[in-house]
Amino acid sequence: MALDFAAGCFGGAAGVLVGHPFDTVKMLGLYKGIGSPMMGLTFINAIVFGMQGNAMRMLGRDTPANQFLAGASAGLIQCVICCPMELAKTRMQMQGTGEKKKSARKMYKNSLDCLVRIYRKEGFRGINRGMVTTVIRETPAFGIYFLAYDTLTRRLGCEPEDPYMIPKLLFAGGMSGMASWFSTYPVDVIKSRLQADGMGGVNQYSGIADCVRQSVRKEGWRVFTRGLTSTLLRAFPVNATTFATVTLFLLYMRDSGECDAAPECEPQAVPLQTTSM
Repeated sequence: MALDFAAGCFGGAAGVLVGHPFDTVKMLGLYKGIGSPMMGLTFINAIVFGMQGNAMRMLGRDTPANQFLAGASAGLIQCVICCPMELAKTRMQMQGTGEKKKSARKMYKNSLDCLVRIYRKEGFRGINRGMVTTVIRETPAFGIYFLAYDTLTRRLGCEPEDPYMIPKLLFAGGMSGMASWFSTYPVDVIKSRLQADGMGGVNQYSGIADCVRQSVRKEGWRVFTRGLTSTLLRAFPVNATTFATVTLFLLYMRDSGECDAAPECEPQAVPLQTTSM
């Protein structure tokens, strides 16, 4: 299990290095402010891959259904960290919106300051705003994520001796990330709106159903696909890098003999089928 967590850390860090420039394309420096997402997403990926690997060992058999269940359970558990982190990110991005440049004043210094201020004003419930929609999004999303990767690596025949193994891993990881986002993007739209709600001191939505109803009435059903293209374009390189890094790390540790003395080192978190396993 320890190796699964370590692999997730490396995969998460690699994914942030690739994906962060997409988030800061309008800034002068491509890697400006990378510290916070590096720490947060590295920790989240450690939890996801660690829990997925542990769940696969508990389930026993490496089947598509178990890959989905293990991924879904990992997605559910990481919501505890993911929800407050995304709330802070949303609030940080929204501060100053609608104000004139000269009069715009930053309410939050950083993500931690944002969460502390929300907690002081709204309590524990405040920093977990959007938790229900986060769970609805993350649980099936990670199930699809790991299921898609398992299916693609099997179909592509990703073998260690294959000279095209790395390109195949990158393709499988990228497509898995896109499939995951495509399947749950409408829920993400609602989650983001609920987390941004109340910044001016007035809540626009009374709940999930009300948010859906108002969004559709004002903007039509296309509101649930706005921004999907850019999200999918970002998802491919980020998840290609993340999954390939995790897979290669676990394969290296196995081949180097690190797993001989520890049964938990079986690369269950990476559904890569090899003839030598």
